[in-house]
Amino acid sequence: MVQLDEIQKRILREVADLHQVPEGAYNIRSDGRSVGRESTENIEIIPRDDGKGLTINIKPGTKKESVHIPVVMTKSGLTEVVYNDFYIGEDADVIIVAGCGIDNCGPKDSQHDGIHRFFVGKGAKVRYVEKQYGSGDGAGKRILNPVTEVTMEEDSSMEMEMVQIKGVDDTIRKSTAVLDKGAKLVVRERLMTHGEQRAVSSYIVTLNGDGSSADVVSRSVAKDDSYQEFEAKIIGNAACSGHTECDSIIMDHGRINAIPGLEANNVDAALVHEAAIGKIAGDQIMKLMTLGLTEQEAEEQIVNGFLR
Repeated sequence: MVQLDEIQKRILREVADLHQVPEGAYNIRSDGRSVGRESTENIEIIPRDDGKGLTINIKPGTKKESVHIPVVMTKSGLTEVVYNDFYIGEDADVIIVAGCGIDNCGPKDSQHDGIHRFFVGKGAKVRYVEKQYGSGDGAGKRILNPVTEVTMEEDSSMEMEMVQIKGVDDTIRKSTAVLDKGAKLVVRERLMTHGEQRAVSSYIVTLNGDGSSADVVSRSVAKDDSYQEFEAKIIGNAACSGHTECDSIIMDHGRINAIPGLEANNVDAALVHEAAIGKIAGDQIMKLMTLGLTEQEAEEQIVNGFLR
């Protein structure tokens, strides 16, 4: 039985919505080591020999099963790089929940770099949820650098929910995907920065097969003196369709740099990008204030609704 302290439990609630040890396959990593692991008949979790990651094999045809692989860090000054490879068999339909939470109450920086590679088999469906979270009152930074690499075979689909809402001081988020014929990728990023936090997100999607498609949408809020950079590039090498969108709210002295990119290498590649950055409209705040909210409460309500 996995034994967790209150800080670990709180972080798991934030990054994986876990209030107890999950059913099905899971691996819980805390401060550089696994503190609990379980495979199932259809999902096998194999640790790397060096202890720096996992290989997750999901059998073809697996349906309605989940894999949880959250990471918890509570030691100041700890730095780690973790490699996780996922092999999703043909016609499987699964949910994969990842994410990392750092509670740093010390003077040194704590950093987790997670490299996740997905190999999605023909006709398989994957829903991937990745949440990043930081807490603690120490002077040391909470640094998270997730890397996601996706290879999708014919007629497969993947939905990625990428979330960072609180407490991460510095992050560079890099995601790449290569899609075969009929494959479909949907990405929904939600991001908020405050203080002097810095967040850089990059998505590069290559559509190689006829009928492949990608829809990459980011919603973000930059508060105080924080900085955000969002780059999304879709490369169309076939008769495909792609859409990328950045919709951001800027507040206080925040800064946002949006870099949409399209590359069409086929006459039948239909690619679209959109980008919008602006402040909260004054009439929205006034409307909520007439209902009894303070200005700060009104702003919070608008931001929460925007990022939902």
